[in-house]
Amino acid sequence: MNTKYVCWLAVALVAFLQAGCSDGEKELPVLGEVGQNYQFINQDSQWVNQDTFKGKVRVVDFFFTTCPTICPKMTSQMLRVHDALSGQPDFALLSHTIDTRHDSVPVLRRYAEGLGVASSDWHMVTGEKEQIFEMAKAYMVSAAEDQAAPGGYMHSGAFILLDRQNRIRGYYDGTSPEETNQLIADIELLLE
Repeated sequence: MNTKYVCWLAVALVAFLQAGCSDGEKELPVLGEVGQNYQFINQDSQWVNQDTFKGKVRVVDFFFTTCPTICPKMTSQMLRVHDALSGQPDFALLSHTIDTRHDSVPVLRRYAEGLGVASSDWHMVTGEKEQIFEMAKAYMVSAAEDQAAPGGYMHSGAFILLDRQNRIRGYYDGTSPEETNQLIADIELLLE
């Protein structure tokens, strides 16, 4: 069995058990902390780094614009999150392309415009391929080139929820409407 899959299952089990142990108001477990410095460029040619999200709740994912498998479903669900929280000043979305050769700033801009989203709410970023893959590891999800995979890349379908202190508070199946509903509820809990 794939060790990344086993690690993800272990994290999910801990989250499930901790969520079930709280009494009264639901508390979200702390599953890790992302302390890595980074700098990427978004669809509007603006630099994005850890300071961009200081004091903000955010959802992070990994995708690529030509993905023939799960990305269209993930984008549809991420758009639901965007629409539910658009204009909330303490919230943002951060999507990392893993196809840095194809997904240039102009490509990401056209993609965002096609969805009707602005970088003030949803940053779609590109940068050095290895740095993006390292960020995936920091979030404890997979992202890699794989010529055997459809589209030439494999990646996690997870949406990762981070709180204002840069701590991971949940993993959600980015293709599932039900898990996206839970994600939206959990975001609202963190924003209270």
